[in-house]
Amino acid sequence: MARSPGHPALGSFGTTIFATMSALAAEHGAINLGQGFPDTDGPVEVLDAAVAAIRGGRNQYPPGAGVPELLDAVATHQRRFYGLDVDARSEVLVTVGATEAIAATVLALVRPGDEVVTFEPYYDSYAATIALAGGVRRTSVLRFPDFEVDEASLRAAFSARTRLVLLNTPHNPTGKVFTREELDLVCALAREHDAWVVTDEVYEHLVFDGAEHVPVATLPGMWERTLTISSAGKTFSTTGWKVGWVSGPAEAVAAVRAVKQFLTYVGSGPFQPAVATGLGLPDAVYAGLAGSLQGKRDRLVNGLRKAGMEVAVPRGTYFVVADAAPLGAADAVAFCHELPARVGVVGVPVSVFHDDVEAARTLVRFAFCKEDAVLDEACRRLAELRR
Repeated sequence: MARSPGHPALGSFGTTIFATMSALAAEHGAINLGQGFPDTDGPVEVLDAAVAAIRGGRNQYPPGAGVPELLDAVATHQRRFYGLDVDARSEVLVTVGATEAIAATVLALVRPGDEVVTFEPYYDSYAATIALAGGVRRTSVLRFPDFEVDEASLRAAFSARTRLVLLNTPHNPTGKVFTREELDLVCALAREHDAWVVTDEVYEHLVFDGAEHVPVATLPGMWERTLTISSAGKTFSTTGWKVGWVSGPAEAVAAVRAVKQFLTYVGSGPFQPAVATGLGLPDAVYAGLAGSLQGKRDRLVNGLRKAGMEVAVPRGTYFVVADAAPLGAADAVAFCHELPARVGVVGVPVSVFHDDVEAARTLVRFAFCKEDAVLDEACRRLAELRR
């Protein structure tokens, strides 16, 4: 009999929660506020540029590092928004979405036994990628409802074996935007332990209430030890295009490219020049994207509160975390599995993004990147929970 297939490092992960909950949404005809994808397309200029690229014959393998106009656009974007002087040819790498960027970066930097510090709850690919690299996950908990950094807990997560910090801001699933003071603490600890900082900034333009997104690479002494990851999917509502990028010191980007070439080699050919068009859109377009989402956030927050839940109001991303305990829920996993049949709405239990499950036992994440009418109907259905 053949040996069992499957990588042993992934034995505890199973099917992603997003696939599970989306299947339940389809089974019950429920409104899917679980998986974070918009139900409307992004700016027409970006869509038209993709069509033009396809019609123009840009359908074969793009260059390994990315098409020149996207490399240039990423470098220009970093200078335009953050004042970072990035060399487009040596310090930028295009990837198949941010998830590949995270995987290639962690696989490039982490050796077996190295420790990786991250905050929990965390995006689920973090844990799986660290495991595949043979790394050891060390976490610090962000606790509902404020999700503030616990300095003592964060300091305890670092050790002589710390290789890198994997940081997500604005943060999925909490919607937290890390403050300058919190980032200064993370950076001080990274410098003290000679660790790399890998920042997942895919929600960089989706911030609300005047919050400021501060890229770690802009902080004193951090460019030379920081790799910054972002993507087009969230900003331009094109999650299916899978166009992401990594920027940072040339030697580190080259190390990531050496791994990436054996993962997907290249991808998203005609979408790369379209994303370059998007990155060059006027400031008013970016402000409009965030402003529209802020209105949707308020719509869902109010609906969740009317349904009887306690809500942490996010300052970024397109997710809201709510506590279902006031509705009698003792476990969010069971609550979320029952919700599609009960009222026809899907959410995701936050505990699946935790090592410390008790820290999020009754918390649920809902996405608000949906049309207003869909959000209104979801809120109407959720209000039935109080009856």
